[in-house]
Amino acid sequence: MIALPEVRGKLLRDEPLGPFTWFRVGGSADVLFIPADPEDLADFLKALDPAVAVTVLGVGSNVIVRDGGIEGVVVRLAGRAWGQVTVEGAAITAGAGALDAMVAKASAKAGLAGLEFYAGIPGAVGGALTMNAGCYGAETKDVLVSAWGLTRLGERVDYALADFGYTYRHSQAPTDIIWVEATYRGTPDEPAAVQARIDEITSRREQTQPIREKTGGSTFKNPPGHSSWKLVDEAGWRGKLHAAPTPHGGGGAKFSELHSNFMINPGEATAADLENLGETVRADVKSKLGVNLDWEIKRIGRPL
Repeated sequence: MIALPEVRGKLLRDEPLGPFTWFRVGGSADVLFIPADPEDLADFLKALDPAVAVTVLGVGSNVIVRDGGIEGVVVRLAGRAWGQVTVEGAAITAGAGALDAMVAKASAKAGLAGLEFYAGIPGAVGGALTMNAGCYGAETKDVLVSAWGLTRLGERVDYALADFGYTYRHSQAPTDIIWVEATYRGTPDEPAAVQARIDEITSRREQTQPIREKTGGSTFKNPPGHSSWKLVDEAGWRGKLHAAPTPHGGGGAKFSELHSNFMINPGEATAADLENLGETVRADVKSKLGVNLDWEIKRIGRPL
């Protein structure tokens, strides 16, 4: 059993993770830690045996937790201490647990343009930093100024935009950094005009994405010169139920009829069902269309 330091937050052993993910699938964390604040997290990391694996789980919107759960400690940044968004001048500072949509909302209220696209990203700031999240022609790298986080050993690290080495849906920052806070820069504009653009993005998303389904956002990255949804569609996978032949299979999974790059859990799918569908579609697109699809959704944890 993992020896755990004293904390001010919550420590839960063998905690099911499915309820924390948008797909509603996955096994349990050996330990789930919800730190009270950044100081609580730093102290915990410094005291925890360095050999114990630590995994960060944000709002679970872009992840499949495998059915065997996650080894070691899963850190979830939830609560007011992690979700604050403040504005000073043209700078917007947000905690890693703040929803991207809340950052967009705060920018509109302050009359700052440039972050409207965050209204279309179903995640939180920490994940956006990690993967250079973006949509509708804009990315995190376009508005980020700096961020800071904690290493696996609990030490603070500060990053300027250039330090991330951002490319499409990728950062060169070490994967063990737990982001704590980010600062963005907006451009002054009329609050009503910014809000109108946010409303347009929100409406477009509601009309074109299965946001009320158990989904995980875009499944695959767009290959150079291609749109993933078109490739999935052309290969014949839009709306096609795929019952994965796995020992612990559930009710199968499919790609949405509304947006064919959005995989959905239509009922009782398992993580294995979802991952098997994704791998089957990747192989089929490669065979039929000669294009490699790379996962955008993260798959973490142990298979059964």
